[in-house]
Amino acid sequence: MYQEVRSYLCGMYFKFSLRYNPAINRSDAYWRLVESYRNNDDRVCHRTLLNIGFLSEDVSIDRLNLIRRKLVERQDNMTNKLFRQEEIEDAVVNQLTDEWWNRLIGEKRIDTGEKPAKKRGKNGEVLETIYSNSLKHSDVKEVGAESICFQTLERLQFAAFLKSQGFSQKEVQLAQTQVISRAVHPASELAMAQWIRENSAVCELTGFPVSQINKDCLYRMAKKLYNLHTELEHYFSKTTNELFDIEDKIILYDLTNTYFEGRMAGSKIAKHGRSKEKRSDCKLIVLAVVINPQGFIKHSSLLEGNIADPQTLKQVVIDLRAKTTIAQQRAIVVMDAGIATEENLAMLKENNFDYISVSRSKLKDYEAVESSEIVCVADRKGQKIELLSVKSEKSDDYFLRIKSEAKGEKERSMNARFQQGFENGLECIKSSFTKKSGIKTEVKVHERIGRLKAKYPSIHKHYDITFQVEIKQITKKRKNQSKGVKEQRIVTSIEWQIKDNEAINEHSGIYFLRTSIQDTEKILWDSYNIIREIESTFRCLKTDLDLRPIYHKKDQSSLAHLHLGLLAYQVVSTIRYQLKLLPQNAEQSEEERKLYHSQWKEIVRTANTQKAITTTAQNVQDEVIILRKCSEPSPKVKLLHDKLRHRPYPFQTKKFVVHKQVFEKFQQSDLQRLYSG
Repeated sequence: MYQEVRSYLCGMYFKFSLRYNPAINRSDAYWRLVESYRNNDDRVCHRTLLNIGFLSEDVSIDRLNLIRRKLVERQDNMTNKLFRQEEIEDAVVNQLTDEWWNRLIGEKRIDTGEKPAKKRGKNGEVLETIYSNSLKHSDVKEVGAESICFQTLERLQFAAFLKSQGFSQKEVQLAQTQVISRAVHPASELAMAQWIRENSAVCELTGFPVSQINKDCLYRMAKKLYNLHTELEHYFSKTTNELFDIEDKIILYDLTNTYFEGRMAGSKIAKHGRSKEKRSDCKLIVLAVVINPQGFIKHSSLLEGNIADPQTLKQVVIDLRAKTTIAQQRAIVVMDAGIATEENLAMLKENNFDYISVSRSKLKDYEAVESSEIVCVADRKGQKIELLSVKSEKSDDYFLRIKSEAKGEKERSMNARFQQGFENGLECIKSSFTKKSGIKTEVKVHERIGRLKAKYPSIHKHYDITFQVEIKQITKKRKNQSKGVKEQRIVTSIEWQIKDNEAINEHSGIYFLRTSIQDTEKILWDSYNIIREIESTFRCLKTDLDLRPIYHKKDQSSLAHLHLGLLAYQVVSTIRYQLKLLPQNAEQSEEERKLYHSQWKEIVRTANTQKAITTTAQNVQDEVIILRKCSEPSPKVKLLHDKLRHRPYPFQTKKFVVHKQVFEKFQQSDLQRLYSG
């Protein structure tokens, strides 16, 4: 008599079981609305949605089918409102459909898509009730130093410049990623790509997809940036001058070199030369740099490794005149003695430059300038230094005699060590005269003394060395020949003494500055001491930014790699100069003052205590909440951000809510796409 009303397509159907009906005093059909579904084990299960009860006789099987269809249509219409519901004129069907649908909604037996309003805190934040044992932290990456560099690039408007040069948005993001990574984690392109993917959150700042990071794209971008090296150099020079109101009245020029690991066969730029790192066994490349006293690079050149220092200045001066704002004024070039040849100094005068350099030779015949007096100053270590303006008949330039007690003490100690070594060598030569197999012939003895003089070039000129030579007849018997007699000059004794009226330490601690400008002793001394800044630049490039050694095998890749290091230095020098500008007062702690003058590696170590972290937790609605946020900055990091006027949090908290079953299918790449929006 009765049959179940099923719909295998929709999963919802009416089902009955026989029960005693007291209204009619016999067994009757007790109806339920049931839903079929598959569980996690892929088994078909059933659950009751509504207990309908006993129905009157006017509710036929056909009407139940219509009611079921209308209920299914209403449920489908909640998610897809494209189609209109079928209208039925049967009043009983419409009444029971409305009644049972309201019960389904009221008893929360079906998902209507409407979530209950969540509670909010005092400040309006959403309060979630989560299971504590579901709380997990993952994907922890460094973000502190990357954020400092990224905000510095924003201040330098690096992205806007690249766009003006025809870079697309994605190329700009990759260029920012690579420059920041080179500053924070200097390494090869292969190691850098791995670091970006696994250790750093830099892509979350720049917006470049981390899944697309590989060594090949980094190689291509480095070469593309190198093709713009002249424009980038001019842009950074102009931007930093405007940003910090700098006038390039003084420029510093010097050279350094770095070496290649490998044979570099076929290279046109890698040459053997004199390595400043004592790696003359490797081929070298020379980096010539012009900076201002604030430490910003104004011009740079990459030259062949065997080029002599004095030969590089003329081309640099031509480039400075053509490409920088220095051409608009008479600037002072500060340089080391190795570059300050007579030809270079004359060339600087012809090109309207003044200069200050260490004199290549110590003046012997000089006298103090009229009305000049000895001026006493102190160096950075508080050591006493005497300054005196002097003149020489051999040159029209001005000279400043520098006398340093600390330098004199150091040179006297060195001279004593050299003197002891030289005399020990002479004693060794002398002792061989009494040995049976010792070297005694005059020629061989002179060779040994010559090698000893070459070892101690600054000390042997202060000694007089005398020999006593005897001529001896030596008989030698050669194979298959008669005995022969040969005369030999044999050294029997050697004596030495320091020359009369010659003081080894007479000029210890004294050297001379040579300049084309006439000014007070103090101003000239302070101007020359700015050359310490270029030493700091080379130290930062080679040590902090790991410019040495070079592992690339092709010239184009090597030049692009070195240029990327120079771009990273522009970011680093901007950050360090901002910290140097901060006023010092008695209220600052010693730790705070050290932080302002720290090396770049120390700043990176301090800043990278701030991390980006992903936190996941399951709430009571069976949803997984995903939070991507930055850790709280430490007091030192917060101080850095405050002084640099940076945001203390690199990015705002990112929140995602997904169903638990969806989250279980997530891969790491899915989460990365969520982070990047």
